[in-house]
Amino acid sequence: MKKSTRAIRMDRRHKRNQATAGINLVSLMDIFTILVFFLLVNSSNTQQPPSNKSIELPKSVAEQLPKETLVVMVTEFDIIVNGRPVEKVDRVLSSANDTIPNLQAELLFQARKSAAPVNEFGIAEREVTIMGDKEIPYKLLRRIMMTCSKSEYSRISLAVMRKTEDQSS
Repeated sequence: MKKSTRAIRMDRRHKRNQATAGINLVSLMDIFTILVFFLLVNSSNTQQPPSNKSIELPKSVAEQLPKETLVVMVTEFDIIVNGRPVEKVDRVLSSANDTIPNLQAELLFQARKSAAPVNEFGIAEREVTIMGDKEIPYKLLRRIMMTCSKSEYSRISLAVMRKTEDQSS
């Protein structure tokens, strides 16, 4: 039997009133996704120097925590600036120069990427951290430090492992 127009209208109204309001979760998920990415990006820990298992840092009673600076890493075979090999150690030790040209070129390239703070004499003072094994020769360390200072990196820090209280005796 065919329904009357009134019955059809009542069925439609009844179905409309029974429909539950849905929650739109898309915008809520977008907010949480942005929050997760924000926390991942900003949770970097700058208190640990980059790790390299081939380097055993010297131990010290350093009080200051490391800052995030340009890192010159000295391994047994290579000199690496921010993860990029720039020179071989044996070539540097066999050279008679006080500076290392390839390292200087890389440091100047890195210096051009950002502005440096200027001291009261108008000299740019950039910061660099030298991270080398405790067994590297002083001659090599001296040449690296000389190259850094001639490349506008006058604030040189040496990466060390902090001694604990029981290791100091």
